[in-house]
Amino acid sequence: MKFTEEHEWLRVEDDLVVVGITEHAATQLGDIVFVELPDEGTVVVKDDEAVVIESVKAASDILAPLSGEIVEVNTTLNDNPGLVNDDPIGDGWFFKMSVEDMSQLDEYLDEAAYKKLIG
Repeated sequence: MKFTEEHEWLRVEDDLVVVGITEHAATQLGDIVFVELPDEGTVVVKDDEAVVIESVKAASDILAPLSGEIVEVNTTLNDNPGLVNDDPIGDGWFFKMSVEDMSQLDEYLDEAAYKKLIG
């Protein structure tokens, strides 16, 4: 897995990259009450707004960590946004994307560096 300084995680599964937020981010946000996911087929450029999360504390934009196409979204979050709090690195993922250039992942933190960041 790779991690962004904005507290997103990226996991490669076959030829796709799965994106979600870390447990640290989910804890900081508090109880998540709404998640607005992108449409499947949406082409995003790195740092485009991809997901909007609303929690009891605030609304947050999740930016696309990579350039590519959103090929699958976690529609379970429409009815159960709390999954992001309950299982942020498992069932609480946001979307899967196809990425033309997997080397984009190289600029992100590994787990040890991320743990040091949130220290």
